[in-house]
Amino acid sequence: MGFLKRFLKTTYRDNTAGKSRSSFESLSEDQLETHLNIAKYGDFMLTDAIRPSYDLEVVPQAGYRHDVYTDKESGIKIPVLMASASREVLFDLFIDLLDPLGHEVDVVLETSHDGAHNQHQDLYREHMDLPVLKSTLYDYEDLLLNDGCAGIAVLNPLIPLEVQFDEHKLLIMYGQGIDQFESILDEYGIPHDPELKFITEAEHVHSSSDEAIEELDQLKYRLGIDFE
Repeated sequence: MGFLKRFLKTTYRDNTAGKSRSSFESLSEDQLETHLNIAKYGDFMLTDAIRPSYDLEVVPQAGYRHDVYTDKESGIKIPVLMASASREVLFDLFIDLLDPLGHEVDVVLETSHDGAHNQHQDLYREHMDLPVLKSTLYDYEDLLLNDGCAGIAVLNPLIPLEVQFDEHKLLIMYGQGIDQFESILDEYGIPHDPELKFITEAEHVHSSSDEAIEELDQLKYRLGIDFE
């Protein structure tokens, strides 16, 4: 199913001011369809979840960089790794990045299907065996790769470490000892680039569908998340 048959939304990174004009303004339907159907930039293959701006302010590419998250309440600084990977290795990489979290983890399923103004809902499941979680996630690989309104975070609060596979299909790792994650990224040949820009740092569009919403409900059930 093409992008034009899906729900599309344009969004900016939360702390980035939007342009006065969108790069999608004044495009013909043919120009828009052509752009949204481009999934490969060089050797980098996008999933169906997201597309960059028409003016390609940020060109999608594989890589990772270090960052720091500062907790607003405590002021504690938490090391962060942000990474992007091509579609053909992305999901296997995500699964392997879960190994440093230990045998039992907490899961947060994130959805913005019903949200407005880029808001999303977090659905929690605590104390899940990692092998069981991995098996379940593989059953929903297509959904998690291609739904631009769904993401998942897996964490062990006792370590603490967290791996987020967000709705932009970026991989974000938080916590002390993130060198374990860096080693896995290196094994997959994901290059370190301190100047790397991610698709979230410019205008971009998300894609989803009614079918994805139905599948997400199934995943909630499989994860043991109560419906509200």
